[in-house]
Parts: sequence; structure tokens; C-alpha cells
Amino acid sequence: MSERFATVVLDSQGLSAWVAQDRRPFVKPDLFVSVGAELVTCANTIVEVIHARVNRARLNWVLSRGRVGSVTEPAAEAAADLLVEAGLHGHAYALDATVAGTALRQPGPVAVLTSDVDGMAKLRGSRIRLVAI
Repeated sequence: MSERFATVVLDSQGLSAWVAQDRRPFVKPDLFVSVGAELVTCANTIVEVIHARVNRARLNWVLSRGRVGSVTEPAAEAAADLLVEAGLHGHAYALDATVAGTALRQPGPVAVLTSDVDGMAKLRGSRIRLVAI
């Protein structure tokens, strides 16, 4: 990893990979933490990753290593604005828009760990680096 980021935002796949202790180096948020990046995820991303087989203790530990961004009314309105600006709508993009909005509010440089590079690229503008997982 040659780039340094002040903040790394995890979408649902990024958070899931960390909880599952995915061994691929490009999905290891610990690498970003080790060079001083703050990890952030959205509150609704937690809802997206929960299922019956998720190790809740591990999830709670992972969440304790970073910060959870709230999806307040202003945050929801900002995410909706991103959707309108990108010409997108609907549930397929709604969660990505909140992740992108969270990323845009963080101190930079910012990266988003995402499995949906194409969808996120439509929402994030040029201020956020996307890291595919």
C-alpha cells in the first residue's frame, strides 16, 4: 500500500470482510489502521451486514476499532442529493449513497473499501479514492 489515507470508509463488503477475517491483503483494514488511518462505517452498513451467521462478538470488536457514522436527517438529505446529482434513485443505490456521503464528510485523503466500484464511482465524485475488494 503506497498511498496514505487519513480515513478509510468501509462499505458492507469491506466491513463483512474484516469481520470474517478475510486474509487477502487488499481487504485488511488492519493495514490501514497500522499506518494511522481512521476506519469509519455507516450505521446502516451494520444493518446490512448482520445475518444469522455473523459473529456478533467479532463484529462488535471490529466496530470498536473505528467509528460509526450516524445517518441523521441531514446525512440522509446529503445522500439523496448525491443520488440526484448522479441521476440515480431507488434502494439499489440508497445504501451506497449514505456510504459515499459519509466518506465525503471525512478528513482526507479518504478511501472507500467497496465491492461496488462502478456504483460508488457514480456517487463519490473525484474526492474519494475507491479501493476494490
